[in-house]
Amino acid sequence: MTNVKFLKSDFEKHIKLTPEIIEKISLFGTPLESINDKEIEIEVFPNRPDLISLQGFVRSFKAFIGKEKGLKEYSIAKPLENYKVDISPNLKNIRPFTACAIVKNLDFDDKKIKEIIELQEKLHITIGRNRKKVAIGIYPLDKIKLPIKYLALEPSKIKFTPLESDGELTANQILSKHPTGKEFAHLLEGFDKFPIFTDSLGNILSMPPIINSHTTGKISQNTKEVFIECSGSNLETLQKTLNIIVTTLAEMGGKIFQMHLDYGGKKIITPDLTPQKIKISLENVNKLLGLDLKEKDLDRLLPLMGYEYNNNTVIIPSWRTDIMHEVDIIEDIAIAYGYNNLSPEIPNISTIGEESKIEKIKLKISDLLIGLEINEISTYHLIKKAEAELSDLKEKIEVENSKTDFKILRSDLLTPALRTFSENKDHDYPQKIFEIGTIFLNDKNNISETGIIEKDNLLIALSPSNFTEIKQILNYLELSLNISIEIKEIDHKDLINGRSASLLFNKKQIGYFGEVHPKTLQDWNIKMPLSVLEISLNEIMDNINI
Repeated sequence: MTNVKFLKSDFEKHIKLTPEIIEKISLFGTPLESINDKEIEIEVFPNRPDLISLQGFVRSFKAFIGKEKGLKEYSIAKPLENYKVDISPNLKNIRPFTACAIVKNLDFDDKKIKEIIELQEKLHITIGRNRKKVAIGIYPLDKIKLPIKYLALEPSKIKFTPLESDGELTANQILSKHPTGKEFAHLLEGFDKFPIFTDSLGNILSMPPIINSHTTGKISQNTKEVFIECSGSNLETLQKTLNIIVTTLAEMGGKIFQMHLDYGGKKIITPDLTPQKIKISLENVNKLLGLDLKEKDLDRLLPLMGYEYNNNTVIIPSWRTDIMHEVDIIEDIAIAYGYNNLSPEIPNISTIGEESKIEKIKLKISDLLIGLEINEISTYHLIKKAEAELSDLKEKIEVENSKTDFKILRSDLLTPALRTFSENKDHDYPQKIFEIGTIFLNDKNNISETGIIEKDNLLIALSPSNFTEIKQILNYLELSLNISIEIKEIDHKDLINGRSASLLFNKKQIGYFGEVHPKTLQDWNIKMPLSVLEISLNEIMDNINI
């Protein structure tokens, strides 16, 4: 989540801050943090990056209070001659995608420039995952000769003056000497080529995701037209991010122009502000919310959240990055209906609420490991296809219609743990983590209706660490939980032979532990020795007394 501040005077140019409006800000799902004579501060949750700017918030809030209901439309001009970006295939394994646009008729002042920079940085932090997933560049069009090229070059061939610097630096000098370069250098670590944007004259615009050129990448009050690019590894995310930016600039009076993007064999046009459509069931709405809404209620409520509704179909703004499923729309219906209007009911059941034994055991294990100064993590249930192939998982259950790169249900906790260590390899050591989470296996005995079995696993990982240290953790758990686990040597693809073992309980294999193989560490770009322990908790639950 992120906090954003708007000048009160700017906010009230659009909406008067009456006591009723102040209350509605929090009911909109954006808690009001503070308000004074100069500023209003609100909290925006990560699922709504379109609310980060004043323009984006006002657009959605006006609909919520009934001032400008329904789906807002923006005019968008077709690409002019040379409004083109050529994308090189040598970016495939670096940052392969970009989404671009041109916006004209802008009238910048210091305040608007600051607003755009803040929007850019907050998008970097939220949807961009600190520039790893999305990096954004905004450039004065008058200093650029179209068309644009997006390519990768060896660091020694890249030389330009980075933003707010006095002289030219090579790519490696930028990463080692420039403050921004040093902060984000890890995003290009391991690559023998770095991505760059250039214009048709060969002038470097930027080296994403690091920094813009001071010569061609700094907007000012004199800037009337801008070129915008978003680069990263997921084209859909880039397009949604670009839509947030261009519609914000359109709210400032700008005119949006599309651009041709040439990926060699594939050509697309961005930005694309075509709304998304999702079918919604009135029965599901009432079932989830515990209400008795009618079709006419959906006709009234959905426009309050910026949607259009027609014949069981919801038409969704192109800048909404959070709408993936019918459930997301139902959440917005609840907001429009008003959580304050929901009447709580005591369920008509005779049982007494009590924490289950399984949850008590999980809590006890968590407390034990936290007492050993091991940090608890919680990772996605889904992993990427490439991660499943890297880990050579035997169980590969792919979900349908995934909206992200995460498409495979995890069949162990080791894979997301390796990702965690890879993403945090440049942070302080020692690093000690554990996770108690669900894994998913194919139902070979036809027990479940879905064909999938869910199990609770425990994973502990220590770095730097060895066989002896992780075995000490196992012995501590055995003693604390009053169970006895047998150890037997195994051959595990990701562990070192002779320094790993299988775990048996009542003659049944329940897990493994040992040192991670150097080849696995290299595959995941992990720098320090790592030892792991993974146990299936379902197999030992009945033998633990609480």
